[in-house]
Amino acid sequence: MPAPFSTDRSLGFLVSDLARLFRRTMDRRLQSLGLTQAQWRALVHLSHSEGLTQTALAERLEIQPITMTRLIDRMENAGWVERRTHPGDRRAVQLYLAPRSQPILAEMNARATEILSEATRGVSATAQKQVLDTLERIKQNIVAVEATATTTEAGTSHERRPANARDSR
Repeated sequence: MPAPFSTDRSLGFLVSDLARLFRRTMDRRLQSLGLTQAQWRALVHLSHSEGLTQTALAERLEIQPITMTRLIDRMENAGWVERRTHPGDRRAVQLYLAPRSQPILAEMNARATEILSEATRGVSATAQKQVLDTLERIKQNIVAVEATATTTEAGTSHERRPANARDSR
């Protein structure tokens, strides 16, 4: 008989809980900069992928496009991001970091480094590397499964018959 499922020792629950704790700690540490979680997460994503469209950034942050528009409005008014027309699609807007965001990003990086240092206290560099390598492999596996599922779903017929329908051939 298989062992009962335990959320305490489940990789998915643990990774989710760690992400929640990191976000909550980061929120607290960035409060003095006047950044909301949505704002600092947007800045982090843009620092890794400038030129993202608002739609792509909304997908990454898992928020609705209208919410993203309002968020970017506030960030643009604060001087942290710039909107530029997409060269290949004038309906799309690409997002870039404004020079004013650089000191904020530097401070965010310093505080994130401090949090990670505290979180990994007592964990050897070798163990940290092994965890990162393992998590990266798991991420690659999930991305591959999702890509296959998306391709499979896109290739299936839109004409679906109920399972109890008889084949009339």
